[in-house]
Amino acid sequence: MVTVFRYSVRRLRGQVLGWGIALALLALLIVYVYDAIALQREQVARLIASYPPELMAFFGGSQDALTMFTPEGFLSLEFFSLMPVVLGIFAVLMGSGLLVSDEEKGTLDLIMAHPVSRRTLFTGRLLSLVVATAGILVIVWLGFMLGMQFSTLSIAWDRLLRPFVSLLAVVLLFEALALLLSMVLPSRRLAATVSGLLLVASYFVTSLARINKDLEAVARFSPLNYLQ
Repeated sequence: MVTVFRYSVRRLRGQVLGWGIALALLALLIVYVYDAIALQREQVARLIASYPPELMAFFGGSQDALTMFTPEGFLSLEFFSLMPVVLGIFAVLMGSGLLVSDEEKGTLDLIMAHPVSRRTLFTGRLLSLVVATAGILVIVWLGFMLGMQFSTLSIAWDRLLRPFVSLLAVVLLFEALALLLSMVLPSRRLAATVSGLLLVASYFVTSLARINKDLEAVARFSPLNYLQ
């Protein structure tokens, strides 16, 4: 299993570095934006206060505009509220193709011709996907930590790590869902499509439930309802 795991991790290096560095650069930009907004706090507060409360609630923000100027409120609104959907793209693509991509390419039979069991192949690849996902989030977390060294935005390293743990759990859930659907549906493309639709539906149901209380009963079944 170790051999399968190491090979699969090496195969995912490009995705880890690509997604991780791109989102880390976004983290640096968000930290810079926080400093820029802090300099014009009163003007921005008046602007946000003029927005409909439903708009702020949809994106997970409080109706109190001043909460945006706290480090936690700012990052929640500008970054973590959108990350489940952004990283959900990675989740559904990688989860749906973890094994089925080789089957559709016709290389799975060649791999299984080697002295390796199905359980070893499945477990090794699944663990590599978990490590790759965690690696992306660690790079993004480091991006925030680096940016905060030159910013007025300040959050303790362990406190900043907590929302990433919650985000990791949600991303792993949709990776597992995409993997399951790839096993029971006719093709990887269909599995990724269904998983993506469920992700988007979960996002909108959770967001709309903050506006319409009648949707709270439905939102209880949404995985994103338990994020953060």
